[in-house]
Amino acid sequence: MTPNEYPQAILRREAVDTGSLSPVRAVQAVLDPIIREWAGTMLLGLYPSGSFIKGTANNSGTDIDLFISISEQTTESLRDIFQMLVRRMRERGYTHTLQNVSVTIKVNGYDVDLVPGKRQNAYTTDHSLYRRKADTWTKTNVSTHIHYVTAAGRQMESRILKLWRDQKGLDFPSFYLELTVIDALSGQSGSLADNVLAVLHYLTNRFPIARVVDPANTANTISEDVTGAEKDRIASKAALALKATNWKQIVI
Repeated sequence: MTPNEYPQAILRREAVDTGSLSPVRAVQAVLDPIIREWAGTMLLGLYPSGSFIKGTANNSGTDIDLFISISEQTTESLRDIFQMLVRRMRERGYTHTLQNVSVTIKVNGYDVDLVPGKRQNAYTTDHSLYRRKADTWTKTNVSTHIHYVTAAGRQMESRILKLWRDQKGLDFPSFYLELTVIDALSGQSGSLADNVLAVLHYLTNRFPIARVVDPANTANTISEDVTGAEKDRIASKAALALKATNWKQIVI
């Protein structure tokens, strides 16, 4: 197997069915009545987002993200909305893991990230999200994220780097990783294998000090969501990967 055939084979193994009849989409039907009961008239929509829609998901990663759009008319704060969602999932018997802007639960064997956001006004699709780690909020736009990542066309490289991240146990949020891959490969036109190695070189040399901003809100610095120590750990693991003598030492 050639160096380029190996990551291609991994991508086939990790392929995710994102079609309209995909089994994972059934979790939305399970959660829809629970979310509607919880949010009541303040619910504007519940729809797939994140890696699932952007084409950067792997079969061994989080299975689907569901964005919960809440009306700007709600009187609850973003923190209250987040905490109330956690309580409702707990009341319904779902074990959960808290992420920075989402709540991860297990539904019918699938990992589901629930991302609650409050729309800023009726004339925009911009939303405010609660950032749990910093106990603050940020403005963003999920539709802009989806378009930005899909238009860049770096889904394959992002999927390989996500597998590498997961297998090395790195704290590297998916959207931050996707934006980093896009930046690292700006102007590149190599093979999949060459591009992955180029990203690893970028992670080793430039990543720790690179400033990465939200394309939907340049005041939101995505790179601040990871500590300097963890950035150094990511760079160290990337440097180690570049010393590998075969692809199986990088990602399996």
